[in-house]
Amino acid sequence: MLRKKVDIKSFKKVFLVHNHNAGKQTFFAGLHNNVEDLADEFMRMYGPAVFSYYRINTFRDAQEVANKACEEKADWIIVAGGDGTLRAIAEVLVQREFMPYVSVYPAGTVNLVAKELSQKTDSAHWMARVMKGITAPVWLGKANDRIFLTVAGIGVDSLVVDSVTPKEKKMLSTLAYVRQGGLVAGSEMLLHSWKYKFQVMIDHDGVWRNASSVIVTKSRYYAGRFSLVNGGSLSNPALYVCLFKKDRCVDFLRYTALIAADMLSLDKSVEICKAQEVQIRCNVKNFAAELDGDSVATSPLDISLLPTPLNFIS
Repeated sequence: MLRKKVDIKSFKKVFLVHNHNAGKQTFFAGLHNNVEDLADEFMRMYGPAVFSYYRINTFRDAQEVANKACEEKADWIIVAGGDGTLRAIAEVLVQREFMPYVSVYPAGTVNLVAKELSQKTDSAHWMARVMKGITAPVWLGKANDRIFLTVAGIGVDSLVVDSVTPKEKKMLSTLAYVRQGGLVAGSEMLLHSWKYKFQVMIDHDGVWRNASSVIVTKSRYYAGRFSLVNGGSLSNPALYVCLFKKDRCVDFLRYTALIAADMLSLDKSVEICKAQEVQIRCNVKNFAAELDGDSVATSPLDISLLPTPLNFIS
């Protein structure tokens, strides 16, 4: 990992973007209070001419602030939210071809980027780390015209994500996905095999590989604390493609158990490929895909790595 050090006190324009609608507000409102404390500390450090604090509620709000950051040539954008908020902001930065330093304070439902970068919810610990100014490159993935930071999935996991409503996600967090996963298993696989089929090509090699589900990861973590592959890292410019070949309910239950035990590579019915580009097609049109835990793309998918990483201060 190529790291360098920057002097954050020299920055001329700093944005803190706080998604106050992210995460488990009902049970963990303290996280949002921590962000307010961080905002106060940054204001004391930089003053109003340099520091701007934005409270937002939607991904569209995040994109509007990101556009403003591009226009004002912000040196540093601090995102208090989850991976979805980060993704929404990163998409704007890529579109505008403007790549400032970025940091994340984990205040969302899914915080895989913060977890891999060792960013804690304790505000004092978080501030002490970023004050050192140590940076880490985070390579971005692109699925069709949408950006992702950690994972792109299509199949069982994306159907579950697509079935969870925003209200369920906000109120129940990971419990919503567990509940919906059980419903999907019951409705789609209990009495018959999984009917959706996928074909995957790796690095334009001309070979279409069959799969019942596909997960393309570039992160160390998946769905919380689990690891799908060895070598996955946000700072590693590579994609890892997991092709799940079997299609019965018992097979998906086995896959789930192996993922939970970090032993997926032991299953011979799972093919894992390292790649730079991936094409995925489905036997039905516009099958929902998930990027960083949000249903924002559909098949067919053309997945690749962007040539330039975002540098995170972490």
